[in-house]
Amino acid sequence: MKKNILLIGGSHGIGKAIVQLIHEDYNVFIASRTSEDLDFLNATHIEYDVESATLDTTNLPDQLDGFVYCPGSINLKPFKMLTEDTFRDDMNLNFFGLVKSLKAVTDRLKKSEQASLVFFSTVAVKVGMPFHTSVAAAKGAIEGFAKALAAEYAPSFRVNVIAPSLTDTPLAEKLLANDKKREMMDARHPLKRVGTADDIAKIAAFLLSEDSTWVTGQVLGVDGGMSTLNVN
Repeated sequence: MKKNILLIGGSHGIGKAIVQLIHEDYNVFIASRTSEDLDFLNATHIEYDVESATLDTTNLPDQLDGFVYCPGSINLKPFKMLTEDTFRDDMNLNFFGLVKSLKAVTDRLKKSEQASLVFFSTVAVKVGMPFHTSVAAAKGAIEGFAKALAAEYAPSFRVNVIAPSLTDTPLAEKLLANDKKREMMDARHPLKRVGTADDIAKIAAFLLSEDSTWVTGQVLGVDGGMSTLNVN
């Protein structure tokens, strides 16, 4: 019997890449604002705006075996240019949206033999980077939350976090808008390229699978070596 996986925000970027990778092996449910380009996938779409709506669980199965929270933001500005509202908005989307969505389906996840939860952070939590104060604060909250949740719900839940560096998705298009910018961003990474959505999706698929049943409470740096290597 196929396991049931819920993705919050699975219609673009990394979320969509995850769906494309796993849709043949799982019953996939996608809760997102839009559903374009998902018609060919074996997935059920639920309209959901994480910032303003309550998740409608009517079309979800009684048991969920996996939960992936994909929404995120990139507000890269000097601290003096960031307002308090920007910090609140980033926290609401990245962290409180996660908490709200997870609260709506915790009972369904508890019915699984061992549910796998996958969240997303950023390399900028581990490595201090200028202009990342808002997003690093919001994603840092996710890392702390994930470890505490993993401890509280072990062994019923496995909870892990993927912390990418810059990844070529619609969210990052302004940072990769031309060849010069892309070359500069490639050169910053020890592996000399930015990530792809597939790079990250493969790790998420691993964490959802039976191949990772002894992995929990981890923050996995999928970042081209950015967080641990200095080769310049």
